[in-house]
Amino acid sequence: MSKQKYLYLTTRGHRSGKPHTIEIWYVEHESSYYIVSEKREGAHWVRNIRANPAVRFRLGSDWGDGDPAVAGAASFPGDAALIAAVKAKMEAKYGWSNGLVVAICGD
Repeated sequence: MSKQKYLYLTTRGHRSGKPHTIEIWYVEHESSYYIVSEKREGAHWVRNIRANPAVRFRLGSDWGDGDPAVAGAASFPGDAALIAAVKAKMEAKYGWSNGLVVAICGD
């Protein structure tokens, strides 16, 4: 289990095209990172990813240290077993997992 509490995700606005960065809980599973949208399709960052799946992300709580930003792509997995595994890891790490699962895969 990763020691970092947050993943910093930068998406492009679905209307503005401007970069938007959020701090969000995440888990690592099978060489990918997963985040969960409490607001499901209503979250702005989910709308941004639907419009443009190219993202940048980094791990760590301080922009001065931690991993550098990595280019990647976001997707919405449909595999029920994968979603269950990710939600179990979210429950173990944060005590919460209710929402839309989103995969973040680096290049």
